[in-house]
Amino acid sequence: MSRTSDGVPTITGGPGDDTMEIWNLVFMQYDRDANGKLTPLPAPSVDTGMGLERITSVLQKTTTVYDIDLFKPIVNQIEKVSGYRYRGLMDDERDTAVRVLCDHARAATFLINDGVIPSNEGRGYVLRRIIRRALRFGRKLDVQSGTKGGTFVILQDLVPAVVQAMKGGYPELEANQGRMMERLRAEEAQFTRTLENT
Repeated sequence: MSRTSDGVPTITGGPGDDTMEIWNLVFMQYDRDANGKLTPLPAPSVDTGMGLERITSVLQKTTTVYDIDLFKPIVNQIEKVSGYRYRGLMDDERDTAVRVLCDHARAATFLINDGVIPSNEGRGYVLRRIIRRALRFGRKLDVQSGTKGGTFVILQDLVPAVVQAMKGGYPELEANQGRMMERLRAEEAQFTRTLENT
């Protein structure tokens, strides 16, 4: 942990800092409109930002949530597909791509498992945006660096790792794995064609 000149601890997130945020409080009091005007919420509230991954990180004594057993199989699969070794650097473009792919692979897998299909409205639009963002980040880990039509990390390739990591709590994922991969394959192929034609 960093300290000021008078010895007071500071939380900076800089090199050598051993502080990890596992819980934060967000006080929700206002709604900000498009013009920036703040209107008091009818029911102000507090959101506690301690999620499953953060508490798991504490229990498993890891330095980041991407080192816990719920993410490690996905990180390992990304490394296998891309040939890129994840280093855990917060300001590295390719390490950021690995983290985005982990999060998005899990989100897309669960959304499709729950019956959401990519579309241009509602939950389907959220899923489509998740898939497309993941594809853009997957291109940062291009296996054939810089070659058009190279091999990219795609969510379809990560579904088995998500299923492996999460099937203990969600056994239905295993039964639906083929359907989820096929849905992702179709959406990723469509968006890849769009990117290549622009």
